[in-house]
Amino acid sequence: MANETKTTLKRVLHDLRRERKWLAATLVLAFVTVALTLWVPILIGQAIDCIEGAGKVDFSAVTRILITIGGSVAVTALAQWLMSIFHNKITYETVEKLRNLAIARVQKLPLSYLDSHPAGDIVSRMISDVDQFADGLLLGFTQLFTGILTILGTLIFMLLLHPGITLVVILLTPLSLFVAAFIAKHTYSMFRVQAECRAEQTAMINETVTNQKVVQAFGHEQETMEEFDEINGRLSQAALKATFYSSLTNPCTRFVNALVYAAVGLTGALAAIKGSITVGQLSTFLSYANQYTKPFNEISGVVTELQNALACAARMYALIDRTAETPDAPEAKVLGHAQGRVDFEDISFSYTPERPLISHCTLHVQPGQRVAIVGPTGCGKTTLINLIMRFYDVNDGAILADGTDLRQLTRHSLRQNIGMVLQETWLKNASVRDNIRMGMPEATDEQVIAAAKAAHAHSFIKRLPQGYDTVISDRSGALSQGQRQLLCIARVMLCLPPMLILDEATSSIDTRTEQKIQSAFQKMMQGRTSFIVAHRLSTIREADLILVMKNGQIIEQGTHDSLLADGGFYAELYQSQFAH
Repeated sequence: MANETKTTLKRVLHDLRRERKWLAATLVLAFVTVALTLWVPILIGQAIDCIEGAGKVDFSAVTRILITIGGSVAVTALAQWLMSIFHNKITYETVEKLRNLAIARVQKLPLSYLDSHPAGDIVSRMISDVDQFADGLLLGFTQLFTGILTILGTLIFMLLLHPGITLVVILLTPLSLFVAAFIAKHTYSMFRVQAECRAEQTAMINETVTNQKVVQAFGHEQETMEEFDEINGRLSQAALKATFYSSLTNPCTRFVNALVYAAVGLTGALAAIKGSITVGQLSTFLSYANQYTKPFNEISGVVTELQNALACAARMYALIDRTAETPDAPEAKVLGHAQGRVDFEDISFSYTPERPLISHCTLHVQPGQRVAIVGPTGCGKTTLINLIMRFYDVNDGAILADGTDLRQLTRHSLRQNIGMVLQETWLKNASVRDNIRMGMPEATDEQVIAAAKAAHAHSFIKRLPQGYDTVISDRSGALSQGQRQLLCIARVMLCLPPMLILDEATSSIDTRTEQKIQSAFQKMMQGRTSFIVAHRLSTIREADLILVMKNGQIIEQGTHDSLLADGGFYAELYQSQFAH
């Protein structure tokens, strides 16, 4: 755990290198602040020494000193204000960079990582953990620099005033260091557990809120509450332990502060009686004793916060450092306007090595062919689509587009040539117009409206409060599932790339609208290589080639009529759907 903390700290310091000029300015301002703050007690001591007794007050000297103190305090306040601005700039620019790196990494993560990690955990790392890191970093900058300089400065001034009393202070210093080390040792692991529990809770809340209808439909409220209580209980325990040790900081360091102050007061009084120091110098020493011990109190608190910040930073860096999907080959080609020929050459694929899915599959799809993929749930239909889109790469064999291995093409150019409509819809938080334009941002309003009409979405869009300017989102209750699907279909209608993938694209649409969409699809698919995944076999009768999959294998292929005539597995599936 100590090595992890050290590694994370080095990483944070490395990331702060680009803020060198602001860090340097902060150090200068911290030095000015500390120097003036330490000079004020000397001035106060001099003022006290100018007051010897009744009728023995040097008013002119006291006035000069008071004016000097006022100027010092004003300059100190200005320096602290500027230092706070610089601290904020350094912290939030660093946080901005971290979040940019994180979202950029999420865009490049392989689908296998996203499939195996709750969305709430990733969200927690990017939001909650980064906020905690920012708080710790800001507190560290604000108090760590000035704290260390104050300790060094007070020691120097006290040595100049009276080395003997200073020695007493130095001998008691290890107590504060011991307290800080003890707290730091015990808090990092606890704050890390707290961050992990918070991420687990965020993921659970995200899943529950997103799927609340399902929870209520199956009467799962009690089980959900019990699960939440269990996670919340663990978070509470972790937070209590972390807070307990961090809360030891204040009373322990205050105790050390009291010891130092008492020791300075006693030894200083004896020195004043002997005439080694003046009463004014004694007051200066007592002020320094407070200023010397106060940073230890603050630094102990900073150490606690930094432990929390570093624990959160470690989780953030773990996300940023996740292995990205296999990058495009250095010599990768850009696929222009594809002809649409797709060849599967003896491909094999499995999500996990112990569970083979597709084995030695060979298939040749000609340009413009409409290929339907059917079969029972879990047979590999959607997996085949994932491989065509290069969301996953094959384990063995190769998939070729226009004669070129997909791994030798840039992903961007490949996906630009494929229009995809999935069973699961996704709409971004934007206007209807911007959602349709997603694949073609430069499209005109006329093109958007034409695409919406082709997808039979224009009529319901016009009924929305602001028409095409209505702001919607993926969870918008203003749209039915079928209407969201129509908008996704309109997206593809706008781009019309040379290849299409329709994965249960009409599953959420009523029968009457489906008939209209099917006619639009027929027009859209003319001259385009199309892959259609369907459970309702009535939607694929016109396909040029039907692939029947079972247990990852293509067990039959042919046209609708030829497969029915063969009386095989496809015929059984068809009869099961239409048997009376």
